[in-house]
Amino acid sequence: MTIIDQSGAFTLGERSVKRLGYGAMQLAGPGVFGPPKNHDAALAVLREAVASGVNHIDTSDFYGPHVTNEIIREALAPYPDDLVIVTKIGARRGADGSWLPAFSPQELTQAVHDNLRNLGLDVLEVVNLRIIFGVEKPVEGSIEAQVAALAELQRRDLVRHIGLSNATPTQIAEGRRICEIVCVQNHHNLAHRDDDALIDDLASDGIAYVPFFPLGGFTPLQSSTLSAVAARLGATPMQVALAWLLRRAPNILLIPGTSSLAHLHENLAAAELALPDDAVKELDSVARVGA
Repeated sequence: MTIIDQSGAFTLGERSVKRLGYGAMQLAGPGVFGPPKNHDAALAVLREAVASGVNHIDTSDFYGPHVTNEIIREALAPYPDDLVIVTKIGARRGADGSWLPAFSPQELTQAVHDNLRNLGLDVLEVVNLRIIFGVEKPVEGSIEAQVAALAELQRRDLVRHIGLSNATPTQIAEGRRICEIVCVQNHHNLAHRDDDALIDDLASDGIAYVPFFPLGGFTPLQSSTLSAVAARLGATPMQVALAWLLRRAPNILLIPGTSSLAHLHENLAAAELALPDDAVKELDSVARVGA
């Protein structure tokens, strides 16, 4: 038995993935730019994640750039049959490490080919379109041309499934008129719950929701609330925050990232953490306290 069996599973596209996965962003160097400080440690974390039962890895070729995908390929290829690698396109890195738009259909097509090459794959299981009209939060704007470009790559059997990242409900609806959208990756955590209604709507349609920044945006008061619950349960704040998200809705898939084996095991253990009802009620009040 692996240590994440109790997290359950959810269908992502056509594949069943465990709800607690792994995000590869932190395997790159500082600022998600350049190589890691310890290449062998990065390989070890990936191999240990898969050995522990993780079968959903989130990455992007603009992490590094190219660094995380190349490390994933070195560590895990030939890939296990049940492993689902999800990647993201829509940005590129400047020579100084800056994050720049790469949102034209031509740039998106090139990004798909870059991901295929650096991961060593013939087809990408899921590609998330990172919508960059706003950096800090989703901002309205048509994504018709971009989703259409991905749908064409899907018809060419280079992409199996398409997701959206940093998306508004209007953009999700626009994307779904063009092709099937299998997942949405947005900012969501205990304190930042703008997507509460969206999560429930997606769940009713069988669409995965993948939150990033699971601890981001806390004030000291909110952090104290989380820390108090964690101390009472004999867990870390990160474990409690992850467990709360797993309990929040059955379509939530988590991709906490780390470059540390110790932190990897801490994160995976969140799947075993049963939150009592009183703890959930206290945690649910965190966003209201900060309102």
